[in-house]
Amino acid sequence: MMSKYILPLSIAGTVIGGAVLVKDYATGGMCPSKATVSGKTIIVTGANTGIGKETARELASRGGRIIMACRDMEKCETAAREIRGETLNHHVYAKPLNLASLKSIREFAKQVNEEEENINVLINNAGIMRCPHWKTEDGFEMQFGVNHLGHFLLTNLLLEKLKNSGNGRIINVSSLAHKVGQIDFNDLNWENKKYDTKAAYCQSKLANILFTRELAKRLYGPFFSLLVKSPLLGAQPSIYLAVAEELEGVSGKYFDVNEEKDPAPQALDDETAKHLWEVSAELVGLKNDNSDPQPSNFQC
Repeated sequence: MMSKYILPLSIAGTVIGGAVLVKDYATGGMCPSKATVSGKTIIVTGANTGIGKETARELASRGGRIIMACRDMEKCETAAREIRGETLNHHVYAKPLNLASLKSIREFAKQVNEEEENINVLINNAGIMRCPHWKTEDGFEMQFGVNHLGHFLLTNLLLEKLKNSGNGRIINVSSLAHKVGQIDFNDLNWENKKYDTKAAYCQSKLANILFTRELAKRLYGPFFSLLVKSPLLGAQPSIYLAVAEELEGVSGKYFDVNEEKDPAPQALDDETAKHLWEVSAELVGLKNDNSDPQPSNFQC
């Protein structure tokens, strides 16, 4: 049964050669685009429940080849079977991905890179909110580690496959909480101060948008925004950004519905975005990989 509460989510995303920001508390309804995604390979993280599951379901119904990347494989397999049955699309797959483990992320990316010719859409939907002072497998504060660092590494490791598609899109789920977020480069992992779960969450959500901004800058990209509501309606922005043909060629803008606006001032700080990229690349071990994506000359 569809939840009636309003979810505190937004979407900050990058279209290869572009970026997309989707704000919270949408008044909008269902995705206006009727475009299909037949034959396109789409990865959705955290796809076994909530917005991720609804996103995977709708994109499967539009003919997409869906890879549901989840930590809990039992729930993921159950959700994948359900979606295959409802949509009659047999190209819906469940694959293990634990964003709290750099090893798991690298294993997932290695398998995808070996098996897939290209990736058309990456939807970084998974996340954790307001947890106790937990640590990831690699010792990062859980919310920063999963919400930002995990998707940062995953995106970079899959970037070449997204480029291969010719018009790949990356969509990152963020939150209105970014507006009160601050990046503390002196203590990103909350080791030297009293842990504040709300502030840690807000930091991770601001990091999502700064990552999006820097990736867009490195890949010559745009910014847009849409709004979200419940699990079903909350999936519509991701669906729209994944399929909308009218977004092709649009670049360098940020929109709140149909009005051009700026996100929170701290999300517009290019120096902070660049520094966060450099620090994140070092933390996840990308210095020895390709941590500096080259600009693409194609459009979304």
